[in-house]
Amino acid sequence: MEDGFNEARALRIAEIMTEFQSLQRRIAEYSPNHSPDEYFEEGYEVLRQCRADAQAVLGAPYPVEPSDASSVSGDSEKCQLQRIIVDASARRFQSKKIYLRAVAAVRWSNTRNSILQSGKPLQQQAVLLQQADASLHTVGADFPCVPTVTDVALSKELAAVTDTRIYNEFRQTDSEAGYWLQEDPPLATILDRMRAYLPA
Repeated sequence: MEDGFNEARALRIAEIMTEFQSLQRRIAEYSPNHSPDEYFEEGYEVLRQCRADAQAVLGAPYPVEPSDASSVSGDSEKCQLQRIIVDASARRFQSKKIYLRAVAAVRWSNTRNSILQSGKPLQQQAVLLQQADASLHTVGADFPCVPTVTDVALSKELAAVTDTRIYNEFRQTDSEAGYWLQEDPPLATILDRMRAYLPA
């Protein structure tokens, strides 16, 4: 039986998908801009991977689930809308995760470009570039450079892109915006849906 919330569910889907589209557009704007010699630099590899992952999220098919033929029309619509909310939430969640990693890579690229254009002696630039490269690795990883404060900050930035952080940020901003959140999926459901068909 129709519960009267299908319009709210449809509106919630539109809200989630609007943010998903915005994240996808922002990710697409981050294009690796480097010389051929820099192709394999860590930050540019991260950025290329982010763009590929964003495309994979866009290309992931909607998981069609068998419908219950005995269900009433209103119940069928309700179930379909609830499944779409879960799917849209997973896509938005994964896109936010990709976006935050891309932002870190762009910050690395800007730091790198700033060092190269600084006019400092080449030997000093080489050390600073090594430190910037090390910044994309997790703290304590086996890497030939000793992490500097900048390295640790960027490593922490990448490490801070956690599922819980992203989920809590969405809950807070959606709540502050006054959105209807009664049927937004919990984090565990989003992660299950992502593991089923979206890139990790």
